Amino acid sequence: MPLEVSALSYRTEHEFVLDGISVTIENPGITVVMGPNGAGKSLFLRLVHGLLAPSSGTVHWQGRNLDLALRRRQALVFQKPVLLRRSVAANIDFVLKPLGGDYRQRRDQILLEAGLMRQRYQPARLLSGGEQQRLALARALATDPGVLLLDEPCASIDSGTTLKIEQLLQQTRDRGVKIILITHDIGQARRLADDVIFMHNGRLLEYAAAHVFFNAPASESARDFLQGRIVL
Repeated sequence: MPLEVSALSYRTEHEFVLDGISVTIENPGITVVMGPNGAGKSLFLRLVHGLLAPSSGTVHWQGRNLDLALRRRQALVFQKPVLLRRSVAANIDFVLKPLGGDYRQRRDQILLEAGLMRQRYQPARLLSGGEQQRLALARALATDPGVLLLDEPCASIDSGTTLKIEQLLQQTRDRGVKIILITHDIGQARRLADDVIFMHNGRLLEYAAAHVFFNAPASESARDFLQGRIVL
């Protein structure tokens, strides 16, 4: 599902937080969005999903304005899981029931893939942080999205859960779902990225294939970021 962003800006009362971003993403696979804190990565994700309206500029998916029908083909997973105060299974049922049919078999398959079958009758709020994030991802995938957007899904979780989430993302990519992933983890970006957007101070500095970006970043800010230096 190609994404075309043109002159996208977002202004607060005092300043531009996102300033004139233009990029066209036509490649399938996983696009990783990177940059130092305050670069505007999360804001960019919310704008392309339609959670916020831009101050100026446009967002087109498949050549169309972002409307409700297109948003329904997308799923967004936040850094902090947002779950219903119900059981693990009921969180998945919530998105599957409206689709009709025998949703229970589909639900159990999703929980199995997420490694949560054993916990399916537990209250979601009693899961560990990593398990809650896996449930949030599983619920997003239950909607069978064409686009999956993720904002730092592996922040502050253990390495085992990170590995499981990365495996789920790779399987999802292999099924043809377009993924846009924000991560601060350079190692994770190297493992998963097919292409990379690098942002700094509300601007897009680079968009390149992953092997090009990691081997020969074009901007000084990106080179410093990849080498672990503080980028101001």
